[in-house]
Amino acid sequence: MLRELHVRDLGVIGDLSLALGPGMTALTGETGAGKTLLVHALQLVVGGRAVPGLVRAGAEEALVEARFDTPPDEARFDVPPDEDRFDTPPDEDPDTPPDEDGAREAAGGERVLARAVPVSGRSRAWVDGRMAPVGALAELGAELVDIHGQHEQQSLLSVAGQRAALDAFARADLAPLASARGALREIEARLEALGGDARERARQVDLLRYQVAEIDAARISDAGEDAALAEEEERLAGMAAIRRAAADAVAALAGMDGGTGAEGGASGLVSVALGALVGTPTLGAWARRLRDAAAELDDVAGELRKAAETWEEDPVRLEEVQARRRLLGDLRRKYGETLADVLAYRDAARASLGELEGKEAEAAALEARRKDAAQAVHDEERRLRVLRAAAAGPLGAAVTERLRQLAMPDAQLHVVVGEEGAGDAVQLLLAANRGEPAQPLARVASGGELARTMLALRLVVEGGAPTMLFDEVDAGVGGAAALALAGALRAVAARRQVLVVTHLPQVAAFADCQVAVRKTVDTSGRTVTTAEVLEPAARVVELSRMLSGHPDSPTARAHAEELLQAAASSGGVHQWG
Repeated sequence: MLRELHVRDLGVIGDLSLALGPGMTALTGETGAGKTLLVHALQLVVGGRAVPGLVRAGAEEALVEARFDTPPDEARFDVPPDEDRFDTPPDEDPDTPPDEDGAREAAGGERVLARAVPVSGRSRAWVDGRMAPVGALAELGAELVDIHGQHEQQSLLSVAGQRAALDAFARADLAPLASARGALREIEARLEALGGDARERARQVDLLRYQVAEIDAARISDAGEDAALAEEEERLAGMAAIRRAAADAVAALAGMDGGTGAEGGASGLVSVALGALVGTPTLGAWARRLRDAAAELDDVAGELRKAAETWEEDPVRLEEVQARRRLLGDLRRKYGETLADVLAYRDAARASLGELEGKEAEAAALEARRKDAAQAVHDEERRLRVLRAAAAGPLGAAVTERLRQLAMPDAQLHVVVGEEGAGDAVQLLLAANRGEPAQPLARVASGGELARTMLALRLVVEGGAPTMLFDEVDAGVGGAAALALAGALRAVAARRQVLVVTHLPQVAAFADCQVAVRKTVDTSGRTVTTAEVLEPAARVVELSRMLSGHPDSPTARAHAEELLQAAASSGGVHQWG
């Protein structure tokens, strides 16, 4: 609950500190005394929109601090802080800490929130003495305070808040659905981590299988095969020319007619030369050399004759070699510069294929689990949607009955549950007056009607923030309805701290504590707003003013004392805890 509120240089507030207690506290005072400024101060410190024009004239900035007790057993709606709740200006950001009065550390079960709004520039925020974004105030403030009366800072104006209220009324167990959704998210995350969707993985597996099979089918056993094939193709392709060359060489060596004369070819000429040297011992060395040359020429001529006569062309083998070279060239074009590169690519592709095939098996198992998990989510959503739909009518009827007791006799509240999923799109619609169409709470024009609707909801539905502030809740209320309103506020205060800004003496009399907000003139001649917790005698005087406008009137004082006695006899002062 809110224990202390400190406001400095906000509007006509100079420096004001207000200590608050449990139960129901009434803030009263003349119109224009500054009660709305206190409400606005509390809105600021829980992340509301800042209005620089409210900074006190002559001051550089306004500062608001609030200290909250946070008992661990506080029941509250589980409303996500970032969903459709506050409209925080984008230019607000923490900058520098407040002065030493504003820098407090939380101790134990305390939270200290602070907000500084300068005349110009960004506002700054602190949580437990540490700089923080304004959004952090909004997040924490939503757990600590509900402000009813203005359209800002009201959790029940959001879809999440209205859904939480219905779930609290229906006593819905959200854990099974949350667990089912969490299991589905985990499976989907694991599928995503496998890389790509199932179709993409299947395409990759098919491609790798094809590539590995294509290279394996070539049966490459030697990375140098393409060079050997090139040499063989060159020989096979030139076989006719080779035979002709061999025959020509034989003719040149042996002579066209096979003779041994000077015209008979190289072998014959060597024989003639050798014959000329026979019988001349001095030339014997050269004769021996010519004899060796003649023998070598005879051998070469014999081998060439054999080649010319026995070698044949092989067009079939030539086609085989050429086809093989085309195949290997196609593989090199796809997979690498050399056959060694092609073989390396195949090995890498085979490894990738094995990994992907393992993933495919895992993905198939996960897909089966995902299907089951999605069905579990569907079943839980349907269960919750049925439960919410069944509770919607009774909740609307219960709140409508409370509204009739709060001077809204023709009002009707309708609870609409979304048709998709778990019915999360819960919406509260209010027809405030007879003949008017029901419309969302956020569009309700009257702050008083809205505040009373929120009060009625709080009477019917357990939960909510530990501190609730009601502003304008008594607008247009009087007579017996005022007493009903006072009783309703005190009923809520039995479970939560309730702050109510009121002009009704009946409401103020039912409060456990009353704070008088007044305008005075300080020693410098400036108007300032003060707030004072009233003692019993001073409270009688303030109630007298509220009753008749004459605080010194004996009749009004007697009536005020009667109101206080009636309030005490109807339930007494609420004790916290």
